Amino acid sequence: MQRAAFFSGGDAQMAAGDLGELLVPYMPTIRVPKSGDRVYKTECAFSYDSPESEGGLYVCMNTFLGFGREHIERHYRKTGQCVYLHLKRRVIEKVPGASGGALPKRRNAKLFLDLETNSDLNNDDFEYEDEAKLVIFPDHYEILLPNIEELPALVTIACDALLSAKSPYRKQDPDSWEEELQASKHAKTLVQLDNGVRIPPSGWKCSKCDLRENLWLNLTDGSVLCGKWFFDGSGGNGHAMEHYKETGYPLAVKLGTITPDGADVYSFDEEEPVLDPHIAKHLAHFGIDMLQMQVTENGLRDNDIKPRVSEWEVIQEAGVKLKPMYGPGYTGMKNLGNSCYLNAVMQAIFSIPEFQRAYVGNLPRIFDYSPLDPTQDFNTQMAKLGHGLLSGQYSKPPMKSELIEQVMKEEHKPQHNGISPRMFKAFISKGHPEFSSNRQQDAQEFFLHLINLVERNPVGSENPSDVFRFLVEERTQCCQSRKVRYTERVDYIMQLPVAMEAATNKDELIAYELKRREAEAARRPPPELVRAKIPFSACLQAFSEPNNVEDFWSSALQAKSAGVKTSRFASFPEYLVVQIKKFTFGLDWIPKKLDVSVDMPDFLDISHLRARGLQPGEEELPDIAPPIIIPDDPKALDIDESSVMQLAEMGFPLEACRKAVYYTGNLGAEVAFNWIIAHMEEPDFAEPLVIPAFGEVASSGAAVFGAVGLDNQPPEEMVAIIISMGFQRNLAIQALKATNNNLERALEWIFSHPELEEETEPALDMMDMENNANANILAETGSEGPRIKDGSGRYELFGFISHMGTSTMSGHYVCHLKKEGRWVIYNDLRVCASERPPKDLGYIYFYHRIPS
Repeated sequence: MQRAAFFSGGDAQMAAGDLGELLVPYMPTIRVPKSGDRVYKTECAFSYDSPESEGGLYVCMNTFLGFGREHIERHYRKTGQCVYLHLKRRVIEKVPGASGGALPKRRNAKLFLDLETNSDLNNDDFEYEDEAKLVIFPDHYEILLPNIEELPALVTIACDALLSAKSPYRKQDPDSWEEELQASKHAKTLVQLDNGVRIPPSGWKCSKCDLRENLWLNLTDGSVLCGKWFFDGSGGNGHAMEHYKETGYPLAVKLGTITPDGADVYSFDEEEPVLDPHIAKHLAHFGIDMLQMQVTENGLRDNDIKPRVSEWEVIQEAGVKLKPMYGPGYTGMKNLGNSCYLNAVMQAIFSIPEFQRAYVGNLPRIFDYSPLDPTQDFNTQMAKLGHGLLSGQYSKPPMKSELIEQVMKEEHKPQHNGISPRMFKAFISKGHPEFSSNRQQDAQEFFLHLINLVERNPVGSENPSDVFRFLVEERTQCCQSRKVRYTERVDYIMQLPVAMEAATNKDELIAYELKRREAEAARRPPPELVRAKIPFSACLQAFSEPNNVEDFWSSALQAKSAGVKTSRFASFPEYLVVQIKKFTFGLDWIPKKLDVSVDMPDFLDISHLRARGLQPGEEELPDIAPPIIIPDDPKALDIDESSVMQLAEMGFPLEACRKAVYYTGNLGAEVAFNWIIAHMEEPDFAEPLVIPAFGEVASSGAAVFGAVGLDNQPPEEMVAIIISMGFQRNLAIQALKATNNNLERALEWIFSHPELEEETEPALDMMDMENNANANILAETGSEGPRIKDGSGRYELFGFISHMGTSTMSGHYVCHLKKEGRWVIYNDLRVCASERPPKDLGYIYFYHRIPS
């Protein structure tokens, strides 16, 4: 490697002493990464530029943040940091040898010791050429590395530590998504037996027992066997492990997890989940076309033999040649390991103009006013993601020459398209027990989690989540006294029950179930699936009908009574999000999914669901709170599981529902719901229930009915502590509210928002009013209420998110959006024009209001 220092492209060599003198003024700003420091050397903090980008990546030698060429000057001007490590990686196709194999090129492997490789590239055909240099701003002095003799010892140590630093997304917690899987040592040299085994698309069962779940395909001989103690926690008889001990065949893939973007692979030898860079080739050996999610045999696709009924095939439009889409708004997102739920929701969110304007339209201002660590700022990360999806910078069509080469070689050369939302997911899931894990999640729960963060981090004068917000009027009637109570609450999703009793093909369903049981008893393949067909009108009717209120406490009778509740729209949102409640709980408390087809309309009119308020002749229930029942022995209190289930089906975490029912003395789901609304912002909201002492029960119970208060003011002693440090009272209150009254985080929040130090009391009061209105608290009708965008109840469908799999804990999500007059499918990195959008199989639907 040439040892020289260059000035802005010049060629004058500097002596070793000159290099030392050049760096002397900057030595106090150069740090050596310590344990706990996160080094962002794979991704820009403001964009999705990486060392593989044209301009490479600049890593600050003080903060260890990475910046692309477009944003490095911003960081220099803002911080005054001058010394950066510039990383550049070139992906090179290996030169074919005389025998047809690839000739290895000389690779500079020592520099980027722990830099990630692109798993989308076949490492047999491609390799990397790395380059690193120190760059000193503002004059752009460049010092090529390594320069061990010429550089001061501190600089050399800092560079080596930075280059060998681990990924910032790794954690010690084995259940975290940030614990990155490593490629198996067996993947490249795996031997596959030519035994003619072909795997059918369904009807699998363990070859040694009758289990039909948690099945694993051995990638050496094609054996299908049940698991036992694998990383996903599911059970079995351990036949897959026994097979490994007998044969030594090391790798297996879990059936049901195979998507175009990967699959769950386990290494028995390495005793951990692994990556298989050659998984597509290994699956093809057994007739599984990973890219099309189709099984091929004798050259015929499965859909040529029988109609496509598999949910996985229909939703992903398998078997149909889909045209890739490129350009602004057609950028894919990499699946980070069960992160498809995030990808689908964010694609839908950034198809909405209000979110585009709030984050991408305000991008320069957001970036300029971002804190010193932009990786920990919600608005910065939202603006970054929005720009990545909408700019077209990361969605460019292949060159004509590349297309010709692909056709000639009959292969699909990977394109450097799409974005990897690692930094976004790491921040948005921080501290959340579910979204920070590597497990599959419910897209509806993530949508609400995102909206909550948008509400708590306002950008500009308008909050983009206002377009989803609407008021629900709930009319509760005591069946004995006939008196009523009207309340309003804020919501963001219309949840429609699945009216199974209204299926239009009941006879077919009965016949199918009989055939399925017969086939299972005879150990034959199951019959062709028959899916229940549910009219949308029946689901809408079920939504509008009165529901029984379990354990209703009547303030008129001062006792429990029968009660019914009816919900109506007190306002209609600009964008209506409709969830089909396909997920329910089985007898084993495991979430399961109803495999149904609902004929969702392209145009929807719900004007008839407009609320009317208290009607003439109706008498209101007295405004009296039910008594708090606290037993002498708190541990003896039984939890009403029916109320827990009612709340859980609304989408709240199960443990939070159990706490709500416990702390409200089993007074029913309605009272417990009030507790949830008042406590859902607390950090331990979803933590398991811990039975407290008697005094703690009393205080928790009292909090349900007024001790917390709708104003949710921070403790005065915390406010006083921050004021004593020299900050204004309004800033102290705002910081504590933004951090759930955590004093340490509040101080960090203040230092990361210096632009708010001059905020006035009136402006804070206005923000308080908005935050209270946005907190999902039951709101009384009046002048001070949540900001809503009321209007017509007529809507048009523009997008939907679909789920494949048997429960929210497994499966895969894709998103379909209508853009420029045609439907487009977003399946993680794959973005294609949709030919058969499966609108009847969606899970979450997005409608926009039709202008009057």
